[in-house]
Amino acid sequence: MSDEDRRSEVPQAPHDRARRLLPDHPVRVALLDLLAEHSTLTSTEAAARLGHSSGLCSFHLRQLARYGLIEEAPHQGGRARPWRLRWDDPAAGGEDGDADAEFTALNRGLEDESYRHWLAHRDQAPPEWRQDESFSAVLHLTPAEAAELATSVRRLFAGYREREDRPAARPPDTVAVAAVTRLFPLLGEDGVPPQN
Repeated sequence: MSDEDRRSEVPQAPHDRARRLLPDHPVRVALLDLLAEHSTLTSTEAAARLGHSSGLCSFHLRQLARYGLIEEAPHQGGRARPWRLRWDDPAAGGEDGDADAEFTALNRGLEDESYRHWLAHRDQAPPEWRQDESFSAVLHLTPAEAAELATSVRRLFAGYREREDRPAARPPDTVAVAAVTRLFPLLGEDGVPPQN
């Protein structure tokens, strides 16, 4: 793509940029959805709407701002700190490998934090949502089989992804659910996967 083509592109929506940079995270997605719906939002307002603490919402809002997805909205001073979506200009250039690695690390941290939050508060969830569907396994796979498994999982998730952009497609009792899949080789002491 030429520089002229890049300059003529429409500014990129924060949701699109977030999907490109970070895998889905339920609190992040919910905050971006709220900002898209309400234009500006404080952490206290987000907490009231999402049922999380204002501290947790504030943390996620600051992290989204740190990576350029949202920004502080103009306000009249005081303690209230409203946020708004940040529309990105594709002509400004892309992130380098270091930034991509930071986004990956941030996302893993957010996933882990959300899971700890779930474990600490699951007894407050409605009874039908208290079960924990976490599972893991050590599988013995070739690189091609690992790629095939990843493709199968993505395909399975894709059947539900349209609901992200089309709230009307969601059944009435739908809530945001984190679905985290990590496939990685178990390394030996020397940093190389042991051969079986």
